[in-house]
Amino acid sequence: MASLRQATMLVLVAAAVTSLLTACRSDTEQAAPIPTVPVATAGPASLENDLVLTAEFRPYQEVDVMAKVAGYVKEIGVDIGDHVRRDSILTTLEVPEIQDDVAKAKAGVAAAEANIVTAQAAIARAHAGANIASLSFKRIQDVATRDRGLVPKQEIDVAQSHDLEAAAQLASATSALRAAQETKAEAESEYSRAIAMMQYATIRAPFTGVITKRYANTGSMIQAGIASQTQAMPVVRLAQNDLLRLILPVPVSDVASVRNGQSVEVNVVSIGRTLRGTVTRYADSVQMATRTMDTEVDVPNPDGSLVPGMYAEVHLHLAARPNVLSVPIDAVDGLGTSVQQVYVVRDGVVHLRNVKTGLQTSTRVEILDGLENGDKVIVGRHTGLSDGEKVEAVPATYESSASHN
Repeated sequence: MASLRQATMLVLVAAAVTSLLTACRSDTEQAAPIPTVPVATAGPASLENDLVLTAEFRPYQEVDVMAKVAGYVKEIGVDIGDHVRRDSILTTLEVPEIQDDVAKAKAGVAAAEANIVTAQAAIARAHAGANIASLSFKRIQDVATRDRGLVPKQEIDVAQSHDLEAAAQLASATSALRAAQETKAEAESEYSRAIAMMQYATIRAPFTGVITKRYANTGSMIQAGIASQTQAMPVVRLAQNDLLRLILPVPVSDVASVRNGQSVEVNVVSIGRTLRGTVTRYADSVQMATRTMDTEVDVPNPDGSLVPGMYAEVHLHLAARPNVLSVPIDAVDGLGTSVQQVYVVRDGVVHLRNVKTGLQTSTRVEILDGLENGDKVIVGRHTGLSDGEKVEAVPATYESSASHN
């Protein structure tokens, strides 16, 4: 009887404990709060993908002007900051040995011309002798043919020999004339070369530009700037500044979007100017070390207000999408991967959606498929959220600010 009473008491205690635990669990579940999530509205927007890069202005072309021949600086008429036109004289060298070469070559031409005159006179004499010898031989031969035995055979042979000898002298004089003419051509070529080398003593500007550095002074010894002689000192440095270059290191991720003629906005902060430009050329090759592609923009500088070395902030317009469906960039999970998802809140319940994205800017991303205009999407962190979960949606901070504005 006592055992039965104890068993009954244990059953009643177990039932009471079970009821108490169930009541506690129900109270806990009822007390669990519904999470609050920030949402933004999917809607139309005009998106532009602008790549902002910093670049340094460089001269369109710049060169250290070297001397073709070695000599002493006789006169230098330019200095740093001077603007020069193409082919204007920068400096003149004193090269005595080339002056001697010119005089020698000129004398060689005169001697060759005299030899030609001599050869021409020799031809005239040889031609006259050949005519006399030929005429004499013909007359003797005619007499001998008409009156056989009247003229001795030896006399006929001598006349024929004189005729052949005169013809040979004429041929020799003609050959001497050709040799003299060739000698004159060679002398004239040497004279032209000497004159050309003498012209190199006058150093001219290869293009219109400004002198940015001066290396030499009057009396300086200038070595010939040939490829095998790296120690040669330049005369001046010349830069073309009426047209400047900007070389932009475009990241490899944006290389495919670069095209000649693309619009560029150049902001020169140091002088407070904003210029418009276009992409002029690009390398079409990615540098392995930096994973960037050099892209050039030519900037006209007719007034000289821009100076090489100035920095510019360049806005490269890569793409534009007017009035497309978009959401904030932090609304998309897995952006740039094969699976991209957003969390849509409808009637207080979370729905997980797969989406397809398009153009991406720094703040928003284009939605090509998976959402409709007006959908509320959760922005920010999505950790702990699951499909079908109940939430309380509140406008994100930037959405509230936009509505107040």
